[in-house]
This record gives sequence, C-alpha cells and structure tokens, in this order.
Amino acid sequence: MIKNLGIVVLLLAPSPLVADQRPNIVWIVSEDHGPHMGCYGDSFATTPNVDGLAARGLRYTHCWSNAPVCAPARTTLITGLYATSSGGEPMRSMVPLPRGQHLYPELLRQAGYYCTNNAKEDYNIQKPGKVWDESSRNAHWKKRPVGTPFFAVFNSEKSHESKIRVRPHKLVHDPARVRIPAYHPDTPEVRQDWAQYYDVVTEADADAGVRLRELADAGLMEDTIIFYYGDHGSGMPRSKRWPYNSGLHVPLVVYIPEKFQDLRPADYAPGQSSDRLVSFVDFAPTLLSLAGVQPPEWMQGHAFLGKFITPPQPFLYGFRGRMDERYDLVRSVTDGHFVYVRQYLPHVIYGQHIDYMFQTPTTRVWKQLHDLGKLTPEQDAFWNRKPAEELYDLQTDPDEVHNLANSVSHRQIRDRLRAAQHDHVLKIRDVGFLPEGERFRRANGDSIYDLGRDPNRYPLERILEAADLASMMSPDAVPQLKRDLKSDDNAVRYWGVLGLQMRGSAAVMSANDELHQALTDQSAFVEIAAAQALASAGGSGDLELALPHLVRLANWTKNDVFVSMAALNALDAIGERAATVEAAIQMLPAAGPTPDARYNDYVPRLLQALQAKNKH
Repeated sequence: MIKNLGIVVLLLAPSPLVADQRPNIVWIVSEDHGPHMGCYGDSFATTPNVDGLAARGLRYTHCWSNAPVCAPARTTLITGLYATSSGGEPMRSMVPLPRGQHLYPELLRQAGYYCTNNAKEDYNIQKPGKVWDESSRNAHWKKRPVGTPFFAVFNSEKSHESKIRVRPHKLVHDPARVRIPAYHPDTPEVRQDWAQYYDVVTEADADAGVRLRELADAGLMEDTIIFYYGDHGSGMPRSKRWPYNSGLHVPLVVYIPEKFQDLRPADYAPGQSSDRLVSFVDFAPTLLSLAGVQPPEWMQGHAFLGKFITPPQPFLYGFRGRMDERYDLVRSVTDGHFVYVRQYLPHVIYGQHIDYMFQTPTTRVWKQLHDLGKLTPEQDAFWNRKPAEELYDLQTDPDEVHNLANSVSHRQIRDRLRAAQHDHVLKIRDVGFLPEGERFRRANGDSIYDLGRDPNRYPLERILEAADLASMMSPDAVPQLKRDLKSDDNAVRYWGVLGLQMRGSAAVMSANDELHQALTDQSAFVEIAAAQALASAGGSGDLELALPHLVRLANWTKNDVFVSMAALNALDAIGERAATVEAAIQMLPAAGPTPDARYNDYVPRLLQALQAKNKH
C-alpha cells in the first residue's frame, strides 16, 4: 500500500525520486519566559509537554538570549550576528542588512529546505526580499513539496508579558506558593503577577504539545530535530529588558532522533543536561550545521550541534540598548557561574519610565512603595542610579542582588570578566557607543555593520576609551574629560560631556566654559548632552541658557526622530528644573518623519510622559 501511494505521488508531483535524507528541523518558541519549567527543577511549574521532550532529549542549563527583549533577540537569531554588531540593538528599530550577508532561512532555502515561520518576526533588520517560503499564521511544514526536508518555526504568544497583566484572570497556580525574588516586594499584586506568569507558561507548554502531536501523528518524530526555547527571560519587570541572568536565561531543550545520532554532541543522552554555554547568536550556525551546510565565516556564533560543531566557548554575552522610548547602554557577560554587568550610563536609573513596562501591576506597586520608602535595599535598588560595574555569583545569589564588584576576594574574577566584556566589544565592533542617530549619519546609506568595520568612520578604540573614562566614575578623570570635549570626533566629545554630566555639579561647574562651547557643537547629540548637564547641575543662568536648546531640538518636525527622542529624554531627566518651559513642551508636535514605522510611537510616549509629569 505504501509503495503504491508513493507511485501515485511521483506521478502527480514534481518531487525527487528519492526522499531527501536530511533531518527536518522544528523550532518551538514561546515568548517571555525563563527556565521556569519542571524539567529545569521548578516544582511549582506545570509543563508536561516540554518535560516529556526533555526526557527524550538534551536540556541546556546555560542558554542566553543575548538580548532581554524580543526584537533585538530575534534580530540576533535571524542573522547569526550580535545585534550590537549589526546595529539592531535598540528595541523596535530598523537597520540595513550588511553587504554580502543573508538571513539564515535564505541559506537553508538555497540548500533545498522548505522554510516556514508561524508567525512572529519582529526583526530590527531589513529583509532582502523573500526570506521564508511562507511567514504567516497559516505557515506550516505540511505545505512542503513531497520529499523535501523542512525547517519550521512555531511561535507561541501565550506567555508574553502582556498576558501576565490580563484581568480578570482565574488563577491556576496558588499565589501563596509563589517564590518572590529578592528584588520584588512581597505584595498581593506581585504574587498575582508571578502566579499568573506560571499559568501562562503552562499555556505556552500546551501550545508546544500541539506541535509535538502534529509531528507524532504524521509519523515524523524520528525524522525531525526539535528545539524548544523561550525568546528571552521572564516577562516580569527587572527580568525582561535587563541583561542579567534573570532576563537572558532561557530554557533550551533539543531532541535529535537516533537516526541522526551523528549530529549529536558528545554529551547527548536522553534525559540528560549539557552545561555547554550557548546563546542565540549560536543558533543560526547550529541550524546550518544540522542541515549539513557550512556556516559562513561572517556569522559570529558557534555551532553547538551538527556536522560542523565547534569547541565550547568560555563566555556568553548580553546587552541592553534603547528600550522603547528610553535610552540606556549596558553590557553583560557570564562564565556560567558569575555574571558581570557593565553600566555605561550609570547616572540613568534602572527603572526608567517605559510605558509598556508600567502597565504591569508589579511595576506600579513596586514604584509606589519606593516613593513611600517602604522597600528593602535589594528591592529599592531598581529605582536608583546604577554602579558602573556589577558582579553576581549565581550559585549563592541567583536573584543577582548582592553586588560583588568591589569585593577584594572577587577582584580576580571581576577583572577576568571585565576583560572578556571589553575584548568582546572590540572583536564584534559593537556600534552601541555611537548615539543611535549618529550611526545612521555616519553610515550615510551603508549598513551599520559595515560602518562599524571602518576605522576611519568608526574609531571604536578611541570612542570606547572615552566611554570607559566617562562611566567608570573615577573622580580624577575630569581633566581628561574636558580634553575629550576638544576631540575631532563628535562621539568622543559626546562621552566627554556625558562623563561630566554623570559626576554632577562640581564637575559641571569646573567645565562650565567648555560646556557652554558645546552648546554650539555641530553634533546635536553633543549639544543635547551639554544642555542637560548645564540645566541639571549648573547655575540658574546655565539653566536659562540650556533649556531653549532642548525645546528646539525636541521639535520632531524640525529634527529627526533620534534628536527629538534624545532631547525629550533630557527634558524628562531635568525634572522640576524644566518647569519654565512647560508651556513650550505642551506645544511640541507629536508627529514627524521617521526612517521606519517602528519608530513612530516613541516621541508621542515621551511627550505624554512629560505632559503628565508637568500636570502633577
């Protein structure tokens, strides 16, 4: 009967005479959840489907999403490049694809795979025409030509951050049994959100079960390599958007059937775990390696499975850039035991007001308790300025609340991870040390990635040295910061101004003449930083002089979206000292030109936040 059916198929469809023997590959992805699953030892979780897959496959204990939020994480996945290298680091942005490069579905399709995505993309990088055979809510491997190997992505939105705050909600997991991390206050609202988080993770697990049963019912389980993973850590505040282990650690379970055992790693055994360090930048080369395709040299990740498997790497790297309407610059690294976090904008508080984050009840009650002075030091830290460096021992401090960066006994560990982070920035040519708008200006139509590799347009070593000097907060750095204001590179000047701004009144007043001169800088970003420094920490005359610069640059119709966003963030940071320009802020336009629709919402949100603050 099977042979006769095969003859009919061959007569009706232009399929190969012999079925392709390469593996099918399915990625089952769920949003916004960490390893809060039974197979990862969480007894409170209810995740039978993924637990069952883990019993048959390999569970990775150290997998990082590189970015703690979806768009830059998915940009890293689709390219095989760190989004800090491609320029796709800021949340919901858009940059050109580097010259001569391809997104991994293109490479798989060229190799004969039928590639589908159901359905989320959310890439911060431009697609070069047709990338997927189909990318839609109807995309499915069942539509492949007969005999063709397939690669299929299925994404579940059930556990997304937005689902945690849906009310009313009938809880399944008991809020009284929830473990509250040390950085969150123990309130009914927080317990409800955490319990509801576990509920929606169960719903995502159920979606995974549907996809696994589809394969089983089609008799394809033994022909298909399956990945299950989350797109970044928990959607709870201080996990999502933060490049700590809590925001980057995701579950990764891989099932490789017996017939493809030659594609397994040496430590593969059903139901076992691997302590190899892997992250999203490794997924594209690993996927190609499983399909028998040599990963291109420009990919920055390392294949951890398949024909072209590479040796394990010593570190994983994380990052945080602009999050929606708020700017930040954070880099992190782990060796699996310790996490090192480098804050390049330590004067910016952790808990900046991001509209989407504040829709979660936990965020609001947490901030209210801070305002009332009712938090423990571990809970209160989120609403304060940041240290330049953080170091956490994941074995003794899994919540990452006890900073060991200044511990004498941990100095050697800190220095080793600090060096790894610094070297990584230089190796991948991290473009995050330029203001976002400056990247596009210098690229001048080129890709941001290719800009980053041109030392004439992007002298990273000089700029990184200025950023380190500014942000490490050494009190004796002021003379050099003032010299940086005279640099021929506006990014060095920008960091010089930021370094003075970070140090407050004494540093600002000591460089008053230089900062006044910076108000006429050819770079709008230097001008904005200087105006913020003078308005925040200068005298009354400095304030009166600086504020009109910020109002002018905040006008979206007369400046690009990046300049407007930077100026509005500066006005917000100045706070009550900007009261004299409240009327002018009310008159600012909430629409203007953008290079892509993904930027459209940020200026209106900033204006709304400023106007609401002024009313109070």
